[in-house]
Amino acid sequence: MSDNRIIRVGISVGDLNGVGIELILKTFEDKRVYDLCTPVVYASDKVMSFYKKQLKFNYPINFIADAQGIEEGRLNVIKVWDEVVELQPGIPTQVSGQKAFESLAAATEAINKEEIDVLLTAPISKDNIQSEEFSFPGHTEYLESKIDGESLMILMSKDIKVGLVTGHIPVSQVSEALNKELICKKIDIMYQSLMQDFGVSKPRIAVLGLNPHCGDHGVIGKEDDELIRPILEEYQEKGQLVYGPYAADGFFGNQSYQKFDGVISMYHDQGLVGFKAISFGEGVNFTAGLAKVRVSPDHGTAFDVAGKGMANTSSFQEALYKGISIIKKRKEYEKLTANSLKTKK
Repeated sequence: MSDNRIIRVGISVGDLNGVGIELILKTFEDKRVYDLCTPVVYASDKVMSFYKKQLKFNYPINFIADAQGIEEGRLNVIKVWDEVVELQPGIPTQVSGQKAFESLAAATEAINKEEIDVLLTAPISKDNIQSEEFSFPGHTEYLESKIDGESLMILMSKDIKVGLVTGHIPVSQVSEALNKELICKKIDIMYQSLMQDFGVSKPRIAVLGLNPHCGDHGVIGKEDDELIRPILEEYQEKGQLVYGPYAADGFFGNQSYQKFDGVISMYHDQGLVGFKAISFGEGVNFTAGLAKVRVSPDHGTAFDVAGKGMANTSSFQEALYKGISIIKKRKEYEKLTANSLKTKK
């Protein structure tokens, strides 16, 4: 990221028949946003013009061939494909999924080349995006394969940050997927991210147990006592504020999450049911642990309202602002740690 330019936020459009482009057009209609960032969308002039006309937006768009043409103060669209694409708002198609992948691939390449500083991904359909080029459960796994680092999916809002040890896998496979190496890796990523991406000097992390009531001393499962608890004791012996395991229902129900900077959940719905009950519509999906900053809204393609001008921009806009905040925090952290005093011999 160059210190001489406004932060560039690269945006993949998601499924062409979902709400992604509508969210983009609505968000960047507000000219005040351009004081914070320069948006760069990866799509085509024809697709953007279709939605611009259908949704009755009349502000100008800067259609360009590559990053050389990016202008501050404008919505920039880099043309990833030239062909005419049949659009059917609200209906997922093979073509809308393929173009979602092409947009994502172009934006990912751009952030690796440092043409953009933050990657903001609009929602994809995990079904129709599948191909020989994209055989992943979701954005997170694809980006981990393309960007340096090891990922942790964090869903966050102003009230809570929840990271997942296991992500998009069937519940039947969760227990056998858990091991000490994986749990420690995810805790370590959360710990580091809280410091470098959010400015928390001494993170407090809560870890949820796997079984109901954390196993009730082995009556409902042994993983909590035999696997998770000893790991947390090791962290505490090192002076790190990592506590648990906590039974998820009571933890969310009595608002214990308010005492911690981050929460580690053993599996997807264990953490995200609680999170979305607290923050639905305002949450942000952040991929921690990677060398580049990626954020996304916490909702899906919303095919039921696509093309109708009804899409709620709250989560998309919050993702935009969080991405800008995180890249700034990360640069501050890099400067502070780069100048650490060395111990004299």
